[in-house]
Amino acid sequence: MEQKLITAAAEGDTKAVLELLEAGAPIDATDSDGVTAVMAATQRNEVDTVRKLIERGADIDIRNHRQDNVLLYAGAEGLLEIVQLALEAGADPALTNRYGGTALIPASERGHVAVVEELLTNSEIDVNHLNDLHWTALLEAVILGNGGRDHQKIVQLLVDHGADVDIADRDGITPLQHAERHGYEEVAGILKKAGA
Repeated sequence: MEQKLITAAAEGDTKAVLELLEAGAPIDATDSDGVTAVMAATQRNEVDTVRKLIERGADIDIRNHRQDNVLLYAGAEGLLEIVQLALEAGADPALTNRYGGTALIPASERGHVAVVEELLTNSEIDVNHLNDLHWTALLEAVILGNGGRDHQKIVQLLVDHGADVDIADRDGITPLQHAERHGYEEVAGILKKAGA
């Protein structure tokens, strides 16, 4: 029954999910990878199924064996609707992934502008959180971003929401120095305006 629930959630079969819950399937049961039904639905971007499971009380903060949960996965993959559902349901924005980063860090790196904006505007996420590499979301956006429009918007959003432009990486290299090394003039300009 537990595996059926997780499979139905992954397939976005909301009707089957609800029937299984009515029949007594434990909502937060996990499979061999530590994946819950709500996480399985998240991984397939099955928004309606995620919504119904949250309404039924699914624990969205449970992390699987890869240290992902609903908010961390949806943030990294740019799944805005699921990020919004998770935040509305009180997801803990301080929980970290296997790299020691919050949802904001991979979202910033991957250029998910709307997700970054959602996290900064509608959660208490720490804009200056350092992951295991000693990188903030700002450093990650500059170092691993491409300097293009989306990453420029993200750098601006991070700065506008209090990102510390002086936090350097482990080697003492600042976001501005990284931007200049990569030739990202627009990003460098944003950082200079912010006092870097």
